[in-house]
Amino acid sequence: MGLASLPWTDAANAFRARIAFLRRIFPDDRWPDFSDGALASSLSEWLAPYLSGISRKSHLERLDLLDILRARVPHDLPRRMEKLAPVRIEVPSGADVRIDYETEGDPVLRVRLQEMFGLATTPVIADWPRQAPHRTALARGRPLAVTQSLETFWTNGYPSVRADMRGRYPKHSWPEDPVNAKPVAPRRFR
Repeated sequence: MGLASLPWTDAANAFRARIAFLRRIFPDDRWPDFSDGALASSLSEWLAPYLSGISRKSHLERLDLLDILRARVPHDLPRRMEKLAPVRIEVPSGADVRIDYETEGDPVLRVRLQEMFGLATTPVIADWPRQAPHRTALARGRPLAVTQSLETFWTNGYPSVRADMRGRYPKHSWPEDPVNAKPVAPRRFR
């Protein structure tokens, strides 16, 4: 029936994406290959041990694919995974924001612009400066700006965003110096 017939949860898919990111960044490490092709070709290794007593498609819902995949990661790597590819990151506002590894390319951190005030440098993941998560500044849930370098955005992009948005959103904070401004608390823009 294929991999699509399995009960993939958001958590299992996010775990696969984090592993794929780490495999790409650290190809010499022993991160397992959880791509569709690799999983489909090795069903007897990773899935068959969990199929005892499953005789109908509806029984597949009993499977916890996240736990099954976690069991395939070498025992010394989960702690390293949490350090190198965290699920969430704390932003200056104090909010814990989820990092999206499921996008094509680099990870994405979607956060309101005002919650990033006070942060001068781009946070880094995977111990590699080039792997900073994309920043997506949001206004009313829509992307306002996307950047991989917060430093460059504050200097080059923010002044024009500030000029455009101050008139549209006058109740929001639009300081001239966002690096030294106090971040706005999560979900509060007054």
